This record gives sequence, C-alpha cells and structure tokens, in this order.
Amino acid sequence: TIKRPEFDAMKAAGQLDSSLGKVPLLEVDGAKIGQSKAIERFLAKELGMMGSNSVEAAQVDQLGETVRDIKDAYQKVRGLQDEEAKKAGMDKWFAEDLPNWCALAEKSLPPGPGCFFDNAEGAKAAFQNCPKLKAALEATDALPQLKEYISKRKETPF
Repeated sequence: TIKRPEFDAMKAAGQLDSSLGKVPLLEVDGAKIGQSKAIERFLAKELGMMGSNSVEAAQVDQLGETVRDIKDAYQKVRGLQDEEAKKAGMDKWFAEDLPNWCALAEKSLPPGPGCFFDNAEGAKAAFQNCPKLKAALEATDALPQLKEYISKRKETPF
C-alpha cells in the first residue's frame, strides 16, 4: 500500500502523470498504464483470461463492469457515517444485497466451466449458491500463471 508522503512525492515528480496523477499505476517494460479497469483488462489479456474471441472478451468485460457496480454499491454501505446504520447496512449487505448481486451476476454468465470485501467469509458465503461464479473464482485462484505472477511480481508501493 502506498503511503501519502510517497504518493505526494511521486505525484510532484511527475511519476503519476500517465495515470492522471492517481493510483493505480502499472509499469510494464517501461510503459505505464493507469486506470484500474484498463489494468484489469490488460492483465486479463496477458494472462489468457480475456476469452478466446471477441464475444467472450465482451462477456469478461461485462462481468468486470458488474463487479464495479457491486463494489460501488458496497462502498455506499461502507461509507455510512452513523455506526448503528453502518452495522445494520453491513449485516444486510452480506445477508441479502451481496447474495442478490451474485444471483444476478450468475444469471448473466454464459454456460461453461470454469477479495475486495472486508468480510471475506461473508463474501465467500454469498457465492455458494452461484455455481458458475464459484467455479470461476476457484478456477482463477488455481491458475498456475496467476500464482506464478503473484509469487514473482515486483514489490511496489502500489
């Protein structure tokens, strides 16, 4: 995780210009890529996770946008200032809202084989009744290329 003084120094030095002065920023062979969704799509393509044709790539992209919608909805609950309302909201999120989002995402997935949240167990439980999502998550987690990349990736402040 980047610390504020590091971020400020990098921004002042122009090191974040290619990412509009923000993080995340991915550097590959000297080229800098900003914007989380652009980075996600780049890595998915590089790691062979963007489908085998244009339609599958669009379906992968669709799921990525669905995940963004889910994360945005989650952030609204996390951002509640009243502690009692936040606790009630978080309880509802993991008991009702996230399972509903997962069911909608599950319905949108094509047939086939194959954590952001503070409460990993609650998130995992929400996927249990969504076999395609569960299979996709488990398959992604088991990818040797991804495991190798994670084990060898350079430690950065990002």
